[in-house]
Amino acid sequence: MMDIKEQFSNQLISEQYRLVAKAWVEADGVARLLEETKTAVLAQWVKKHGDMAVNAAEREVKSSPEWEEFIAKMVDARTAANLKKVQLEFIRMKSAEQQSAEASKRAEMRL
Repeated sequence: MMDIKEQFSNQLISEQYRLVAKAWVEADGVARLLEETKTAVLAQWVKKHGDMAVNAAEREVKSSPEWEEFIAKMVDARTAANLKKVQLEFIRMKSAEQQSAEASKRAEMRL
């Protein structure tokens, strides 16, 4: 995976922010969709067990490799979204550092 510094080194900070913000919104959307549909997916899978008692069917579903895969996909999506959010914070910090350095340079020039 390319380091964020390498990925955006030749772009304006505002463009870097825009690109990462767009990626974060998309990643967050995927994660939220999985999180919001978790109950519905569980109910659909439980329903497939037919006449089995609901608690037994739910136990079967939750112990299945498919459910484990669904949960892992949900966690991976949230992790990806969180990484984009951290990258946004990095860009904000980089911008603040740059502004501070420029202000210090202007102050030194006045001395």
